[in-house]
Amino acid sequence: MTKLKSRILLADDHNLVRRGLRHILDAQPDLEVTAEAADGAEAVKAALENDLDLVILDISMPRMTGLQAARELHKRRPELPILILTMHENEQYLHEALRAGASGYVVKKVADRDLVEAVRATLRGGEFRYPGAGNETIEGALRAAREGEDPRRPLTPRETEIVKLVAESYTTKEIAQALFIAEKTVDSHRANVMEKLGLHDRVELTRYAIRNGLVEA
Repeated sequence: MTKLKSRILLADDHNLVRRGLRHILDAQPDLEVTAEAADGAEAVKAALENDLDLVILDISMPRMTGLQAARELHKRRPELPILILTMHENEQYLHEALRAGASGYVVKKVADRDLVEAVRATLRGGEFRYPGAGNETIEGALRAAREGEDPRRPLTPRETEIVKLVAESYTTKEIAQALFIAEKTVDSHRANVMEKLGLHDRVELTRYAIRNGLVEA
């Protein structure tokens, strides 16, 4: 009896990157990309509408980041495994991915080598994989994620969403509409972010967003 292929949603805002990753996955006898998305919001919608075994999310996408999409999907479809793709190879993103509900983490520069292995490990429900990270790093991140602590990222998920949208040049009104909150609430969150991070204007906030992978330069 022929084994059914695992169905995968692939989300990345760069068409060429999606095409390359899809080629790697579709070449495997047990894997198949059955849905694609170009941003986080589209990925959430597609994941809720399709019968999938795994979702792969780029960490930096417009409208909604991969981390935000992972967080939303984890709430709405907690049984669906999520794998995060990123250019950033550091412990901070490992921790954020875990907190968002991801089950795996692959750095793009080694995706051709590690992606298939990470996908299969995630589908098996295996341990969280992070190229370059030792067991102590992973255990520490897992423990911190369970305890809801993150000294490296002082912002709340809502504040992080607002930082991303501000950096993408959304107005206060547009942010309020996108997040279904009042404009005064947006202003309050933005003021809190500025105080927490010691920033003074939108330019500095945008630089922070770029450094932390919320938007691309």
